[in-house]
Amino acid sequence: MISIIIPCYNEEESIPLFYEEINKTIKEMKKVPFELIFVNDGSKDRTLEILRELAKKDKKVRYISFSRNFGKEAGILAGLEAAKGDYVAMMDVDLQDPPYLLKEMYESLQDKDLDCVATRSVSRNGYSFFRKLFTKWYYKIINKISKTPIVDGARDFRLMKRKMVDAILSMREYNRFSKGIFSWVGFNTKWITFENTERVAGTTKWNFWKLFAYSMESIVGFSTTPLLISSVIGVLFCIISFIMIIVIIVKTLMFGDPVAGWPSAICIIFFVSGIQLFSIGIIGQYLAKTYLEVKNRPIYIVRETEDDI
Repeated sequence: MISIIIPCYNEEESIPLFYEEINKTIKEMKKVPFELIFVNDGSKDRTLEILRELAKKDKKVRYISFSRNFGKEAGILAGLEAAKGDYVAMMDVDLQDPPYLLKEMYESLQDKDLDCVATRSVSRNGYSFFRKLFTKWYYKIINKISKTPIVDGARDFRLMKRKMVDAILSMREYNRFSKGIFSWVGFNTKWITFENTERVAGTTKWNFWKLFAYSMESIVGFSTTPLLISSVIGVLFCIISFIMIIVIIVKTLMFGDPVAGWPSAICIIFFVSGIQLFSIGIIGQYLAKTYLEVKNRPIYIVRETEDDI
């Protein structure tokens, strides 16, 4: 059986279109049973009502509804925990992940040496100039500072065997970044490329600041290099300060040069203070993530499933 996990947040317009398209693929793959697990991430529109209706008329449709919005990462985890299939896939409900690729992905996984078939977009159609630039820089930076490779253009859309799913579920961290987790657990992965497409309905929930915060999650979660950079900057400024102290003492003793330059001193103080705050901020990010981990709160809370209908 193939389990398909579909996180949803305010997707009342997209769900019927996705359901229609995925059923076309399911009909083509007649010999393989499916289950569709929709995860309602605290939507404020009619998403939950539509999921209830689908679950009533179609036995292969299941849903999990959260008590509030916990984020896409929590939705992916909830779906993985609920999935019963021998193969598990994640897909976006807006049809930016083409359902027709599932057939090719499933056929590829009949190779015993493969554990996962993942997708990556080779274009960024529909992205603004700044988002394209930011995305390009992000992948360059994360792959330089992290030992866990993050494939450029990688999407959450992938089909995995049960062993890989179980390995992912064994990672219980609160601060989750799925693309990094998929890569960290290893396993043999085949990549399929496709052209990025626009959403079929609705609007994206990812603005620039949400993407920026998400990228920070990945850097803090899969690299300690920022802490090293902070330490190096601290050592560098200590050396510079020590050299400048010697220069001032020598100039004063040998040439009688008075210590002057109040404006430049103020500028230096502001600059060094800025560096200190920057370094403290980096440490604060890691401390904040540690704080969230040790509280051991649940990653999500379920309010309703198809069993409650």
